[in-house]
Amino acid sequence: MLSIQSGIMFPNMDPETAFLEELGQRVRTMRGLRGMSRKVLAKVSGISERYIAQLESGKGNVSIVLLRRVSNAMAAHLEDLIPSGDASSPEWAVMRDLMRKASPSQMAQAKEILSGHSGVTASHRVPKAGIALIGLRGAGKSTLGRLLAKKIGWNFVELNKEIEKQNGLSVAEIIALYGQEGFRRMEQTALGQLLAQGEPIVLATGGGIVSEPLTFDLILSSFYTVWLKAEPEEHMKRVRSQGDLRPMADDRSAMQELRTILLSREPLYARAAAQVDTARLSVEQAAARLIETVTPVLAMADPPRAAAAR
Repeated sequence: MLSIQSGIMFPNMDPETAFLEELGQRVRTMRGLRGMSRKVLAKVSGISERYIAQLESGKGNVSIVLLRRVSNAMAAHLEDLIPSGDASSPEWAVMRDLMRKASPSQMAQAKEILSGHSGVTASHRVPKAGIALIGLRGAGKSTLGRLLAKKIGWNFVELNKEIEKQNGLSVAEIIALYGQEGFRRMEQTALGQLLAQGEPIVLATGGGIVSEPLTFDLILSSFYTVWLKAEPEEHMKRVRSQGDLRPMADDRSAMQELRTILLSREPLYARAAAQVDTARLSVEQAAARLIETVTPVLAMADPPRAAAAR
């Protein structure tokens, strides 16, 4: 017998086993998106690390109450963890969150459009607010972002620093006091305020910004987005050289956790308009490649916003 879950075929597997396999896979993927180690998830949820390991391996027949604790600890929607038998588009999470916030009239309008009964055909284009750099910690977003901004004459902004400035707390303090959900709300607010200024910027985002569908969609629609890539070993080396191991401090399986995070986020990072692989490049070489990537886009602006190729 064949069971199909999220496009993956599980040969000779009964439906219950296949369900638990995908449930574990979804928990593991969501944990990776949030950048949480098993140890951190266990501490926040109050569930043993061993039990979470069993759950992720498809061997834990978790109760709905415990699964709710896991989802709350990751600031995730419970329904995102429960296998539904279909492979939803990445846009689904954005649409779902938009509908949650919609007014009755907006919901009615959306229903008309989705049902094909609306005569609205025009679409509006969100003006580009600049260039946003996404990717895992250690990809070079801050270093390369500053160099790019200096080259093209724009302001450089680190979104996490902006959040800290607006709230008078460090990122670690915000997460400790308000949790992942509170931090993501502040992240969205800070991004909205930057966009309201109306000036083009080079923006370095936090590695986990892709885990919040509405915020990441706003990045993609407002900025020319570039994914800075590197090999996992290089990410780890760069992060360690900065003296920063969040959220993997004191974790013996830090490299495996980093690989899990990267694997979980790669399909979302890949939605960027462009990719720049910084693997095995010096800072100067990586900066040159980034500038080369964005120069044609800047030249096509009307009027051109910067002479990056000079």
